[in-house]
Amino acid sequence: MSGNPGNSLRALSPTPPERGSFPLDHDNECVTQMQKYLNCMKLVGNENAPNCRLLAKEYLRCRMDHKLMDRDDWNHLGLPRDIGEKDDKTTAAEHKDERYFGEGK
Repeated sequence: MSGNPGNSLRALSPTPPERGSFPLDHDNECVTQMQKYLNCMKLVGNENAPNCRLLAKEYLRCRMDHKLMDRDDWNHLGLPRDIGEKDDKTTAAEHKDERYFGEGK
């Protein structure tokens, strides 16, 4: 008996990882940020605490900076934006206001 149900010899075709799956950090480039986040989660009993979310953001930023994941908007990742950071919609709306009301608003 072969270990193949139906005795069909189909070739397995690899599929790319789904969005949200991360390549492994083989070089341990973000291990410090990961450990800080995991320790925080352990301290708060795996609750969604604001301080742990900030550590998660640091970890994800490290992964983005080291090309271990694609860059994405923080809102798409469920995290707050950095202070002073604006999205494209806000910027476009502000430019629209400037056209009609002048830069001084």
